[in-house]
Amino acid sequence: MIKGISYLSFENGLSNNESIDSALIQTQSNGFEALELSVSNEGVINTNLSESECGAIRHKINDSGVFVDSIATGMSWGISPTSDDVEVRKNSIKLHQDAIRVASYLDCKALLFVPGVVKSPISPEIVRYDKALDRLREAINQMLPIAEELDVDLCMENVWNGFFYSPIELRDFVDSFESDKLGVYLDIGNLIGYQQYPPHWIELLNSRIKRVQIKDFQENFDWTGSFSFCDLGAGDVPWKETVSALKSIQYKSTIIAEMLPWDETILSRTSVAMDQIFNFK
Repeated sequence: MIKGISYLSFENGLSNNESIDSALIQTQSNGFEALELSVSNEGVINTNLSESECGAIRHKINDSGVFVDSIATGMSWGISPTSDDVEVRKNSIKLHQDAIRVASYLDCKALLFVPGVVKSPISPEIVRYDKALDRLREAINQMLPIAEELDVDLCMENVWNGFFYSPIELRDFVDSFESDKLGVYLDIGNLIGYQQYPPHWIELLNSRIKRVQIKDFQENFDWTGSFSFCDLGAGDVPWKETVSALKSIQYKSTIIAEMLPWDETILSRTSVAMDQIFNFK
């Protein structure tokens, strides 16, 4: 397994060209081997980038020695492929198709994407579950041929979107496409927020898990009903059992920490915690 950090864990994210250089330097100086980038419809890495522009970014990456083979997008939160608005759905599909191309131009082998929204605290829209499922299937049917042609894994992330809260449903949905380019980007910390047990998800999804992202989550079921994301090792993720489950399915790719909000020591704290949890050192 490869120790990595998400772009979201840096101050201001990747907001300009200089920040990519800075992120690459900070990735190495804090003991991470890998960095996961981000693509959106705007910003320094956006869906309109040309192959030559992406090549220049890749050149910086190669010179740095940092391992970069995945890229994430959260465009579905605002432009959802499951929206009730047909024009929004069309735009979402087009943007995600372009994101796959940008991933390929950057020589990234996996694209994390949010598989639409049923109901979420992040999005104002509420969509009926069966309609969302049909619309997502339609979107993936238009995205997969490009992913297959360009050899990019299309990875659905489990998120707080009111959608796919069962590993069995997610497993069967992925299998229904009969394509090895569609898989799961498993976010370990997100599972805890809806009372799931990560090792069981890992066992059930198995080789469908293309990439792994981590954070920790702390629950408090007293009268306040409080909860929060927190430092790795300070929450309720059963790390020993989770790492054992990942090893049991012979997962060998990146473990990307997505830690926020940013503070001056978040990278160094996360690096130390990952070494302790995964025995990277």
